[in-house]
Amino acid sequence: MQALPKSRLLQFVEQAVHLARRTVAHYSSKFSKRRYTLHQHIVLLCLKVRKNTTYRALLDELIEMPRIRRAINLDELPSPSTLCKAFNRLDMAVWRVLLNLSVTLLPTNGIVGIDASGFDRSHASKHYTKRTKLTIQQLKVTLLVDTRSNAIIDVHVTTTRKHDSKIAPSLIKRNTGDVAVLLGDKGYDDQKVRAVACETGVRPLIKHREFSSLHKAWNARLDADLYGQRSQNETVNSRLKRKYGAFVRSRHWWKQFRELAITCVVHNIDRSF
Repeated sequence: MQALPKSRLLQFVEQAVHLARRTVAHYSSKFSKRRYTLHQHIVLLCLKVRKNTTYRALLDELIEMPRIRRAINLDELPSPSTLCKAFNRLDMAVWRVLLNLSVTLLPTNGIVGIDASGFDRSHASKHYTKRTKLTIQQLKVTLLVDTRSNAIIDVHVTTTRKHDSKIAPSLIKRNTGDVAVLLGDKGYDDQKVRAVACETGVRPLIKHREFSSLHKAWNARLDADLYGQRSQNETVNSRLKRKYGAFVRSRHWWKQFRELAITCVVHNIDRSF
């Protein structure tokens, strides 16, 4: 009987296992019960986000996935509470390292777009929130996206209505080696943003807010073909929401930040094959 080819899900799991092994040790401490490794926890958490499901539903599906369990080296399934505790225990720094490693799986050209989008902090239905006149506060998620492969280079999440021009400098400084050209809309038109970009060797290609004829002239001189690549940010924002959900399931802000970081890691791994 001919062997079945690898599914995209199996390829995703194998790639996630590879990245997890490069990121963390097998166990969190020498006092660990050693029933499950940190690698297994990371892969299962990534798998949960990729399938846009709950802990319970994921573990129920894994019962019928022997090839996936074998790729994770999982002899027995953990309980939902075990995965929940693993999610709480793994710091944001771990997911940031994973995000940086996942970028290396994709070809990049240094031309990076920056843009923000909103994610709901509750998955209540729009009909219900409108009928009951509830206001659901959103998370503001700013992404740095490479225009060649749509790789997410970095992510910034905030619960406030912080202006785009206040967020951009920290992202530029944190990714000076990966960004050669920064594409941004008029929301990033700020002298401090341009100054930070120039200081770090980044070429800012940001449209000016048109308060005078001089600003209009500067905008007319922008490289239209290069600046047009900024639309890749909208493509990535749309893909994240359509494929992995436009809301976060966690209730605490620090868990919501981690959940969105995992989503970015999952996106990059998905794009790598």
